[in-house]
Order: sequence, then structure tokens, then C-alpha cells
Amino acid sequence: MKRVVCLCVILLSGCALKQYPQLPEVSDAEVQAYDCQALQAQIVKTREVQQQIATTGKFDALTVVGFFIDLGIGNGVAKANATRRATTRLQQLKALQAVRCPATAAAASPHPAH
Repeated sequence: MKRVVCLCVILLSGCALKQYPQLPEVSDAEVQAYDCQALQAQIVKTREVQQQIATTGKFDALTVVGFFIDLGIGNGVAKANATRRATTRLQQLKALQAVRCPATAAAASPHPAH
């Protein structure tokens, strides 16, 4: 019985048919190297990756095939991981921007209408 469960877990973990970009967390080297302009560029790139994840996640033939292979679990897990990693990186970049470039961060944040 344990072998069957292990086999199922291994098969389901490798069934993601769609390839999502995986962003790393902000490294110590990036923290030291990025100035305000580089931070803004990285924030833009991270938002582009989030857009790419959303586009890749749209319903298509790979979604159908993934459903037949593992009920779409592999693709769902891959998308969730990619989304989580991109969100984490974006939050880290914005936090670094708020510390390092307070004027830029304040201008970039939306102001509520009074």
C-alpha cells in the first residue's frame, strides 16, 4: 500500500504540463547592489512575470491534457508556486524600495481620493 501511495505522489508531482517562470527571492547581493533605478526595473520585470503567469494559466489544450492526466493538480500546483514566488519577490522589492528610495516608493503607491 505504501508503494502505491508513493508512486501516486511521484507521478502527480511531475505532471505539470505548463511551464511557469520561477522567480527567486531577493538575494543579499541584490539588496546590496540595487539602487532606486534598478529596483524600479526589477519591480517592472516582476510584474511582467506575474502577467506571464496569468497568461500561461489560461485555459488551453494543455489544461485539458493536464486534467486527464492528474485532474489538473500538477498545473494548479505549478501555477500556485510561481504566483507565490512572484508575489514574495515583488513584496521584497517594494519593501527595499520603501527603505532605499522613499520618494519613489511614495510616488508609486496609489493615494486614496478624499
